[in-house]
Amino acid sequence: MENQAAHQVAALMMAAARTAPKTRGIDNIRTLTVDDEASKRKLIAKMRGIAADENRPSIGRDAGNIEAASAVVLIGVESNTAGLNCGFCGKPTCDELEHGGGACAFNSIDLGIAAASAAEVAGRFHIDNRMMYSIGRACLDMGLLGKGVKQALGIPLSVTGKNPFFDRKP
Repeated sequence: MENQAAHQVAALMMAAARTAPKTRGIDNIRTLTVDDEASKRKLIAKMRGIAADENRPSIGRDAGNIEAASAVVLIGVESNTAGLNCGFCGKPTCDELEHGGGACAFNSIDLGIAAASAAEVAGRFHIDNRMMYSIGRACLDMGLLGKGVKQALGIPLSVTGKNPFFDRKP
């Protein structure tokens, strides 16, 4: 039943992420839940591969953390520009950003709002969780959220006596 609770909350988290406020109302949030053992193993293997290839032990540590997860909610943002020519991205115009292949600052903001909305749902239901960029990185490398997604975060979920995503060894 505890795993079932985590899976039910994952669905609610995806709804919260998807309906979170977005810049100019542009629907650019993509979600997916990794909730079966085979998919979770592929994600863990990818994270361990990145950790080894790039000498990034924290990504390997995070891979170990998600072994204890009942499910992992993935949230990504499809790259687009807000069309505001605001310069927040470091380029003077949105056209220059698009030609340079960068990411709109508002995409990052939208992703943060969506992920925070999802994490709030998990917290409301007392499901242990933690936002991890490392999961998002592996998700992007695997193309799990589609080719247009350039930024992503992962939120592993656990129902145990102690949150396995904190008090971690480096």
